[in-house]
Amino acid sequence: MIYTNEVPVLKAQERSAVTLGKFDGLHRGHQKLIACMKQKKKENCTTVVFTFDVSPLVKLYHKPAKTLLTNEERQELAENLGVDVLIACPFTDAVMNMEAEEFVKEFLVKRLHVSYLAVGPDFRFGHERKGNPELLKQMGTQYDFTVEVVEKLTDGTREISSTYVREELEEGHIEKVNALLGYQYFTRGEIVHGRQLGRTIGVPTANLIPPVSKKFPPNGVYLTRSKIGEKEYDGISNVGYKPTVKENFLGVETYLFNCNEDLYGQEAEVRFYHYLRPERKFASLLELKGQLDIDMAKGRQFFADLHEKL
Repeated sequence: MIYTNEVPVLKAQERSAVTLGKFDGLHRGHQKLIACMKQKKKENCTTVVFTFDVSPLVKLYHKPAKTLLTNEERQELAENLGVDVLIACPFTDAVMNMEAEEFVKEFLVKRLHVSYLAVGPDFRFGHERKGNPELLKQMGTQYDFTVEVVEKLTDGTREISSTYVREELEEGHIEKVNALLGYQYFTRGEIVHGRQLGRTIGVPTANLIPPVSKKFPPNGVYLTRSKIGEKEYDGISNVGYKPTVKENFLGVETYLFNCNEDLYGQEAEVRFYHYLRPERKFASLLELKGQLDIDMAKGRQFFADLHEKL
């Protein structure tokens, strides 16, 4: 897959199938759009996901936003979904002020030679968000491309959206988050040296500091599965500031079941399966150890039941 921050100019005879949007999370609704677009591979179209390097809302309202996926994570998931080109277009002032018609002519027609376009019914683009699916259809007639307005997937009566996923994540409803995404919510980072207090109570842990842009569920203890190299480990993870030992940064500290390896310096992917309990401060390390024993027993049972179902 090609990942680029510039809108490329395709070869003269090359045509593309494109879908446009923010694509934070690449949830099941996004995957439906991509699946529609991928059908056009049979017509020798290059499949293109067109998004922006930052959310337009961040640029417009100058508010930093935590995202469900980092740009790197979105890139990898898009590649796994079979996308040919992922464009993370810089949301510059020039792009922000570009009229919708000019956006279509310059980017979609002139550069990408669009043949097919898949968008959701509420898709808006261009200066003052004046562009919509109806405008795209009108311009499709003029510039010889087809537009498919793809109905949104629903969960019960509610449409699946990044906003919906964020709301459930903020409540710690991990199973619901994973169902909406179509995969386990995860974070990545390098395993770093902590204070090694876990070793003193017989519970060695792997510590990682996640990307600052990544959105997290509430601080607390979660049942997780970690991928490190080619191996996977069930375990429990604490998300937060470890109040018992007074850390001053948000971290993810994971006790890996059945692992005694030296993992420092390796990258870990921690996938969330279930919220266990809130983060809390203990009076002593001994009291913390007692609670961790309870947490680990619940974790081992959870994953044993999960393995049985599989």
